[in-house]
Amino acid sequence: MRPRQANFWKVFGAPLFIAVLSAAGLFSALLGDSIWDALSWLGLGVPAALALRGLFRRQPAA
Repeated sequence: MRPRQANFWKVFGAPLFIAVLSAAGLFSALLGDSIWDALSWLGLGVPAALALRGLFRRQPAA
């Protein structure tokens, strides 16, 4: 039996989104000033915030 296609997006959807957002942030940092700086901060800040959220997520007491 062949695995369903939806499993691919469940597993790789969020990491792919984070990778594309990071690449867009890095690319926009090279393009120019003003609005490009804001886009680069956004593109690199969101993945960093998501990483910190995962790092500091509280575990429920057992």
